[in-house]
Amino acid sequence: MFTPLENFLSNFSFLTLFLSMLIYWVEISNFTLVTPSLRVKQNPTLVGSMGSSVNSIAKSEVNNWNTNLSKSPGGATNKNYGQIGVLISNLSIFILLVLRWKESGHFPLSNLYESLMFLSWTLTTIHLFLEFNIFGLNIGTTPFMAKLIGSITTPSALFTNAFATFSLPKEMQEASPLVPALQSNWLMMHVTVMILSYGALICGSLLAIAFLIITGLNKNSSNVFTQNNINEEDSEINNRTQNQNTLDLKNKEVINSSDKKIQKLAMTFDNLSYRILGIGFPLLTIGILSGAVWANEAWGSYWSWDPKETWALLTWLVFAIYLHTRLNKGWQGKKPALIASLGFVSVWICYLGVNLLGEGLHSYGWFQ
Repeated sequence: MFTPLENFLSNFSFLTLFLSMLIYWVEISNFTLVTPSLRVKQNPTLVGSMGSSVNSIAKSEVNNWNTNLSKSPGGATNKNYGQIGVLISNLSIFILLVLRWKESGHFPLSNLYESLMFLSWTLTTIHLFLEFNIFGLNIGTTPFMAKLIGSITTPSALFTNAFATFSLPKEMQEASPLVPALQSNWLMMHVTVMILSYGALICGSLLAIAFLIITGLNKNSSNVFTQNNINEEDSEINNRTQNQNTLDLKNKEVINSSDKKIQKLAMTFDNLSYRILGIGFPLLTIGILSGAVWANEAWGSYWSWDPKETWALLTWLVFAIYLHTRLNKGWQGKKPALIASLGFVSVWICYLGVNLLGEGLHSYGWFQ
């Protein structure tokens, strides 16, 4: 039975995640990857001292761009209610799982609802780990970079939470006694490690996809500053060839600075993706091996080519190729990111698609 407290915690965790996602999106909407146009207004002082004025304007634009990637629009570190919301949601899901554990008498990973909520908790935990440990933040404060990552990771946590809370039938949400085959200590070992690996692989793949998007935007907007960016009304300035050349030179300085900052942002995503996937892959390996040992103990066979086993192996191969290209081939950037993007699809098919649509030992048979 679903207790009122469990129902409240489930809905409350969804609400806080939803609000957190909106907050992250609103905060990053104040920032653009393309720097604003450099506009020179007609000014007698400016016309008389073109060289020094343009130099100060260009430097100001460069400094503003340098600041934007490392700071929030309002300062070095702003209050981040999105982060606080994710933390509250994480604690709510944790309490919910503990209550389910106490009610059922076994670790709460025996059905799809519990595994989805555990995955949502895993995704929020990884997000908080990134903010608190990678960026060295205090609760409630964060730079822009951490907010950008929050806007990427929270939708997946929200999706799993919403799917578990609002889409699954009530009978699939209720705790039930374990079948004999699941009454084993391997339940906690195998399923927990697999869900943790899914969470890490999903987060790492999302950052790889973000890397592809950012590099694509940078490629399509490399020529940000053109002659049209200069105020056409300043005919007196435009007629001064020497001064115009100086202005063009400073424009190029801003372009180069903005390109470097976009590249730095993309490299950060690429490195974080690599590190997180480097954690998720060993967890996936341990999960598959522990599942094989458990299967032999329960059914007398290490491997039966169950759809879940097959897709887990395919997912393992995808990320093995990713790590091989990074470690041995020295690939960085677009090529391994494309492989990680393929892994993102593979993880969701392995976890959710097979569980709902496939037939086998891991299938819940909702759509059958």
